[in-house]
Amino acid sequence: MPAIVLLGAQWGDEGKGKVTDLLGERVDYVVRYSGGNNAGHTVITPDGQKYALHLMPSGALSPNAIIVIGNGVVVDPKILLQEIDGLTERGVDVSRLRISGDAHLIMPHHRALDRVVERYLGSSRIGTTGRGIGPAYGDKVARMGIRVQDLLDPGILRKKLELALREKNQILFKVYNRKAMDVEAVVEEYLGYAERLKQYIAETRTILWDALDRGENVLLEGAQATMLDMDHGTYPFVTSSNPTAGGACVGAGIPPTAITKVIAVSKAYTTRVGSGPFPTELFDEFGQHLRKIGHEYGTTTGRERRCGWFDAVVARYASRLNGVTDLVVTKLDVLSGLEKVPICVGYEIDGERVDDMPMTQTDFHHAKPVYEELDGWWEDISAARTEAELPKNARRYIARIEELCNTRVSVVGVGPGREENVVRHELI
Repeated sequence: MPAIVLLGAQWGDEGKGKVTDLLGERVDYVVRYSGGNNAGHTVITPDGQKYALHLMPSGALSPNAIIVIGNGVVVDPKILLQEIDGLTERGVDVSRLRISGDAHLIMPHHRALDRVVERYLGSSRIGTTGRGIGPAYGDKVARMGIRVQDLLDPGILRKKLELALREKNQILFKVYNRKAMDVEAVVEEYLGYAERLKQYIAETRTILWDALDRGENVLLEGAQATMLDMDHGTYPFVTSSNPTAGGACVGAGIPPTAITKVIAVSKAYTTRVGSGPFPTELFDEFGQHLRKIGHEYGTTTGRERRCGWFDAVVARYASRLNGVTDLVVTKLDVLSGLEKVPICVGYEIDGERVDDMPMTQTDFHHAKPVYEELDGWWEDISAARTEAELPKNARRYIARIEELCNTRVSVVGVGPGREENVVRHELI
């Protein structure tokens, strides 16, 4: 039963979509198991076409894979239909899409509350995308969520929405002085979505179990990344789900014994979007250099990403937490032209050296990176396809990451295109 988990080892935006697309022709199913349209995957096809995907699994661009939105995802049906229409217009076959009936829906009151609460928090804001992800997951946990399957029963949809808005409208109007939501208008809007989406709604757990029983390859595609995990990330500056390997089992209904490989993706440096601690963040010309050369702007939000040197403490933590078997290091080409390339190998906290992730939020906020400087390289590496074609210092850099993370680096990205990779070990 070969299930493969693909996830991010940092704070997201590592290039997971590119890796999913790279593997897409060799897997039979690609499953999105967490998050919502607060995530974005950018995929560039061999003919130079660029696709920005938010809810659709990146496997949508592979010609044969069945693409699945699992029960752990929160779905904004308006956004999903926009993606379906956009892909269809560009000749992509989306008939292979299956959506779990147990996935929860993002409703208009979720988006409204997300935006108004962030504004209310001011300087203490989390840095959400304002797309209603957190409030939707909050209602899920509070057992008052509305699910994809409810689109198929207008009576249930109206009843659940009335119950939800009984509370949410009071909060919007009395606390935040915002306009209350109209039940009938929302029901009418969502029943319109139901008419178009019903062909894709399915019992996805059974579909995936049957596929595994047949020995087919199932790729479980994470959104966001390890350090944004609700339980294991830099809380409270995290997402509202579990993008780690354990979350793949919960969010797709896959038994843990089915997972045979865990692939983690990491940039050759580090980025983060939104608020929260970031020990290796750069505020100088090197940070600007990484942002400019690496085109570090969010796929979903367009926001500038915070940039810093590679943090081996974070990467090693992600490797151990997720049971990573293969590490993919992307954007090595961005580091070309630097005289020295530092790697954070530990932290200094209150005058003491620590090599593992600090236990408390306070310690992580105060952590100062301990750097080890490696010699850089000047060559353009974008045409390299074998390890031997990489400059000696680039090979040393990758070898040091491998050593510090105690995980083999199987693929090195040397450009944004699907084929711009150095494959050291085959992933499948």
